[in-house]
Parts: sequence; structure tokens; C-alpha cells
Amino acid sequence: MLVGIRKERMDNLSIKLKRIKLFALAVVIVCTGGILASCTTNKSSGPNASSTRSTQPLPKIYKNGMDKSGTLWMCNPEIPKNPCLLSLTTAVKNADNITTSVRDYKPATNPSIDCFYVYPTVSSQLTGNAALKVGPSEMAAAYAQAAMFSRVCRVYAPIYRQVTLRGLLGLGQPKANSQLAYSSLLSAFNDYITNFNQGRGFVLIGHSQGAFILTKLIQQEIDNNPKLRKRLVSAILLGGNLTVPIGKTVGGSFKHIAVCRSNIQTGCLIAYSSFPSTPPTNSLFGRTGINGSEVVCVNPSALAGGSAFLEPLSPTHLTLGLLQETGNIPNSKEAWVTYPNYLRGQCRYKDGASYLKITESRVTNDKRLSLTEKLGPTWGYHVYDMNEDLNALVHVVASETSAYLKG
Repeated sequence: MLVGIRKERMDNLSIKLKRIKLFALAVVIVCTGGILASCTTNKSSGPNASSTRSTQPLPKIYKNGMDKSGTLWMCNPEIPKNPCLLSLTTAVKNADNITTSVRDYKPATNPSIDCFYVYPTVSSQLTGNAALKVGPSEMAAAYAQAAMFSRVCRVYAPIYRQVTLRGLLGLGQPKANSQLAYSSLLSAFNDYITNFNQGRGFVLIGHSQGAFILTKLIQQEIDNNPKLRKRLVSAILLGGNLTVPIGKTVGGSFKHIAVCRSNIQTGCLIAYSSFPSTPPTNSLFGRTGINGSEVVCVNPSALAGGSAFLEPLSPTHLTLGLLQETGNIPNSKEAWVTYPNYLRGQCRYKDGASYLKITESRVTNDKRLSLTEKLGPTWGYHVYDMNEDLNALVHVVASETSAYLKG
């Protein structure tokens, strides 16, 4: 996200980075280990929506946001307090940070597909796993990362028993349990598929812990399920160290779901971790210990490869986000800002690392926000992964949806 961390918090975070690294690597092993590397073709097409969609009424959501199956929804078209349906009005800023135009983005009135979103590590609860509770951090993450997708899809975002910030540091009591986090999310996904989806195509969206959990869900519930896989429009899994065999587009993390290489390809994967330069050898992201494999990198603004200007989008009043970073919010009366022709991205493969290299096109006296490695070089631009090319991701989903509906 285009947000930072106050300097005084960095000292405490830096002391704990080694412990975070060990836990993060354990999560990677849990979520991606033991994967078969078989390869198949990926050209999959979605069913005609009108022939598969149910006409049954949607389940009732109670005032507290919970449905009869016990899923607590943060974003769901059936609930009134929905952070994924808040204002999307966006100011276009120049290098002087002056608004040159305003884009009046709005949620779609009747989108043809769904988006199922899983938020990253944001819970500051004292336990190792979060309770089922909608808090300001979860709301902020959903708004910053998922709300823009409401322009092209119905967004569903359940609350799940994620590993908390203290859990990541090994401080939560009871201790963190990654299986509890997964089973909680799986229950919500099954509820969504059974009671809300009604046969529609869907996009899976997750960042960091959300990406790791969705990776496991795809492996166990979708990758080997042709019927459900056929309804997968795409998967956007950022900062999650997805892998493929070196030089291949399919295999590794998934057996059937290939890397997206065009905006009309469906049932495919978009993933990357962003850095300003080659990730260090002890990096948390962009590197894998799996022999013969590399971390997936897909540039949403250049799916076929190469360099391109990115399309960043950042909310202007976000105060809480991934790892509780605070501050450096863009100044604008509009709800969002964007900086055209500012960030350039290109997937790089160097010294065993695979990453989205981000460079800034700054000018003299440039007043636009500048990206920094707030959590250190082993994290790179992890906190910005979703927002640094969010508008391009929305456009890709729109194009994939058109291709999916054509079948």
C-alpha cells in the first residue's frame, strides 16, 4: 500500500525482523511445500453465465454481518456497512502533487463475476490467531486493496482466524496456528461457493498471508477440481512466493493453473513481489529454495513481458494497514489518488531472484510520494505490492471477464 511506517516504530520492528523471517519462511513451507511439478496446458474457458447461474435467493445476513452458516462478512453485497463499496473518486496528480483531473470511479451496478478477497496480516489482537471480529485494520485493508475491484465484480471478503501480528512474532497466547487460519478461511469459501456464488465466475485476490492461504486453498480445493477450476476467472496472489519450474508458465505451485500472459487468458495466475533492486540472498520474497523453480512474476501492466508504466492507486485517508504502518498519506480531498507515468515496472530474473523491479520517474522538486523499503531490504516494497499497479489489475480483471463470459 502507499503508506509508510513512523520512524520510531522501525527500531522495534528491526529487532524482531529475524523472528518474523523465520515464521514467514515456515508459512511459505507450509503453504507451498510438497507440490507436484507436472505441467499441462492451461487454456480454460468459462461457462456461459446465463446457463449456470442459480436463481435462488441469497442467504440472509444478520445485522452483525454474520450469515446462518457462521461466516462473518466484512464485504458482501448483502450488507450495508461495506468498506468495499465506499467512494472510489480518484484525483490524478502531477509531479507538483496538484490535481489535474478527477476520475469518478464507481462500483458496478450489476457485475457479471465475483471477487473473493483475503486480506494480509493486519490484526493487532493479543492472541496468536485473530477472533472473528471486524476491526478498523481489517476494514482499512479491504478498502485499500479490494474496494477498487468493485468496479468490475461483486466483492466478498470474509473475516478469518488469521495469524496476528503478535502471532507472527511468536508472542501471541495461545500460540499461532496456521491450520486454524486456513480452516477458518476454507469454511468461509465453502459458504460463499455454496450459498452466494450461484454458478458465477470468480476471481481470487490475496496479499501476503492472504496469498499464502489462497494458494493452499487452490491446491486443495480447485486445482484438481475441473468443475470449480472452470469457473476461476483468475487468481491474483501478491507477495506469496508462488513458484513455477524455471522458464515455464505452469507447474510448481499449481498443476493446472498457468501464469497469465494476456488479458484474454482465463483461469490463470498473476503474482509478484516488488523490489527496487535485486532482493538480497536472505530475502523473504522473490526467492525460493525449491530446486529448479523460480518465483512467479507477472507485470499487470505488461502481461507478456517487458517494461511499462504502472497504474498506482492509493486511498487518501488510510491510517492502518499491513503490519500497522502509519503515515505518509497522500493529500487530496478525493478518496483516492493516482500518479500517471510515475512508477515503471519490469519483471527481472537475476542471481536466483525473480521479482517486479520498480523504478520512480522523479523530476526536480518532485512532490509525489516516494517508495521506500520501510521494513528493510529483505521485504522490499512488500507493503506496496497491491497498490502500486492496482488500476492495471482492475483493467486485467475486466478484460478477463469479457473473455470468460464469451466462453
